[in-house]
Amino acid sequence: MQPRELHERTAAARAERDTESWRTKYALRARVEGTVNQALDVAGIRRARYRGLPKVRLQYAFPATTLNIVRPDAWWAIDPLRTARTSRLERLSHRLAR
Repeated sequence: MQPRELHERTAAARAERDTESWRTKYALRARVEGTVNQALDVAGIRRARYRGLPKVRLQYAFPATTLNIVRPDAWWAIDPLRTARTSRLERLSHRLAR
C-alpha cells in the first residue's frame, strides 16, 4: 500500500469516528471490552490449556460462569466492578501527601 493511500484511509477512518452511528457502535464495544478484560484478569483465559475444541469449550465455560456470578454480586454490593488501576508510585505519592 502506498503512503498516500494509507493516509487517505486513515483520514477517512478519523472522519467516520465523528459520526453518531460510530459512537453508538463503539459504546457497545466498550462494554464488551470491559467484560473481556475482566475475564482475562480474573480467570486468566488468554491461552487454552488443552487441545481439542470440547476441552477448550469446557475450560472457558467455568470462567464465564464465574464472571456471571461475580459481576452481579459486585453490582449489588455497590462496589464498582473495577476502578482504574493506579501505579505503585502513584499510591505512594498519595500516602506521602496525607
